[in-house]
Amino acid sequence: MKAPLRALIDQGIAALRAAGTLPADAAPDFVVERPKDRSHGDFASNAAMLLAKAARTNPRALAQQLVEALPASPDIAKVEIAGPGFINFHLSAAAYQREVAKAIADGANYGRNASGKGVRAGVEYVSANPTGPLHVGHGRAAAIGDCIARVLAANGWDVMREFYYNDAGAQIDNLAKSVQARAKGLGPDDASWPQDGYRGDYIKDVATAYLNGETVEFENHSETGARNADDLDAIRRFAVAYLRREQNLDLAAFGVGFDVYFLESSLYANDKVEETVRELIAHGHTYEEGGALWLRTTDFGDDKDRVMRKSDGSYTYFVPDVAYHRSKWQRGYKRAITELGADHHGSLMRVKAGLQALDAGIPAGYPEYVLHQMVTVMRGGEEVKLSKRAGSYFTLRDLIEEAGRDATRWFLIARKPDSQLTFDIDLARQQSNDNPVFYVQYAHARVCSLMRQAAEKDLAYDQANGLANLNLLDDESSQALLVELSRYAETVESAADTLEPHLVSIYLRDLANAFHTWYHATPVLVDNAAVRDARLALSAATRQVLANGLDLLGVSAPETM
Repeated sequence: MKAPLRALIDQGIAALRAAGTLPADAAPDFVVERPKDRSHGDFASNAAMLLAKAARTNPRALAQQLVEALPASPDIAKVEIAGPGFINFHLSAAAYQREVAKAIADGANYGRNASGKGVRAGVEYVSANPTGPLHVGHGRAAAIGDCIARVLAANGWDVMREFYYNDAGAQIDNLAKSVQARAKGLGPDDASWPQDGYRGDYIKDVATAYLNGETVEFENHSETGARNADDLDAIRRFAVAYLRREQNLDLAAFGVGFDVYFLESSLYANDKVEETVRELIAHGHTYEEGGALWLRTTDFGDDKDRVMRKSDGSYTYFVPDVAYHRSKWQRGYKRAITELGADHHGSLMRVKAGLQALDAGIPAGYPEYVLHQMVTVMRGGEEVKLSKRAGSYFTLRDLIEEAGRDATRWFLIARKPDSQLTFDIDLARQQSNDNPVFYVQYAHARVCSLMRQAAEKDLAYDQANGLANLNLLDDESSQALLVELSRYAETVESAADTLEPHLVSIYLRDLANAFHTWYHATPVLVDNAAVRDARLALSAATRQVLANGLDLLGVSAPETM
């Protein structure tokens, strides 16, 4: 609904330029938005207020000239000037009715657009160390990242989903030593257990599988247990493979998949870290001090310079991150989005600084970061913290088993990523209107039930007749539902622009509320065929939009409940 209005305003501005009222270069970045109070119109624009200075007149006077220059449109019933110069548009009923026909005609493609123009965008998320089961925080990352990828794709981006495995470093060493200790018959309570070892029951499962010579298959690779409790390298390879497979299975059960699995170890094996360091040195953004190699990150907005290579020759952890994101640019990701926990905040500036110091044409805002806050899981009014399987935290698998996949995805995506999230298992399991995912899914199922009832009563739904009689949808609750339907496309666009897919969940709850209100106020299967078919057409459009929105969240749209 916004796009046609923007086009009309652009045409009006062009007409004023042609008439000499506005200079030829007048092209303001105006907005078209929905007023909070619908009495002020369906949409409002600040275009005249932004152009008044260039026109050397006051905003209200220019607003009047702009309104008079607007081309006629059947979508607009009335235009008003308000306040200091806002232009308020009241749309015609036909404009809203057209969205019903469009939703039905476009089906699963309704609400999608091509604004991304097929440009390659990489979305990295989860990226958990393969040292144990995925915890609930990983689940939130998976839900947010997967839904960001979905809304970007819905806006025409060529999306690549990527998982970065930290399969090198001290944590992997601790994993291998923990599995080796289990393989030698030790337990976490033994005095010789590795100091920083992992203690969950899953370590015993890995050790048992290794000693049994099991073969683990994952991502077109396989690893077989060598049965030798003294071969730490073999144990390391097997443990990483085993846990990567387990994480992949958990993510598959969550409806999350990836196009690319990128190994941190490959950056070292392929000399990408050293190559990146050489480039940084060559471009003059490094210096040596105290036996260490430093990067002048202060040249790019950081609060202090950062050590790249310590005096012992090892690299600090942000250096492979710079090499990794450099690889994204080299692989054609014109846009890179990285979803991380908020605890990674401290390293973001130095990674961006490192990329800028390469002088490789990488944009200053590359990559874009989306950070999520912690999740608190509640059951029976008490916080749930522990999992016997993991040893010290509640796992994603635990949560899915208790709350179900749909509710888990919904609840983990339903709030802005940078807000704290409380996951109430009891609420997620409720089949009531208090449970938002149930409330939305029930709206979809209710439409499906309406269609079945019509067929059972031999009240054949004539879609063409319904679309031809949408003008009969003139009551208040029908109008409210039509308005909500019209917001879907702009919500999809906004969710991608802001990287905030939770906007879709908020929209779906509003749409479900409008539908349930309409359903209770408006009998649908009436004797009058024109009225009945018009109301069934509105129902069908609502069902399609609900299904499309739920799909963007990776949540099912059941036909019965």
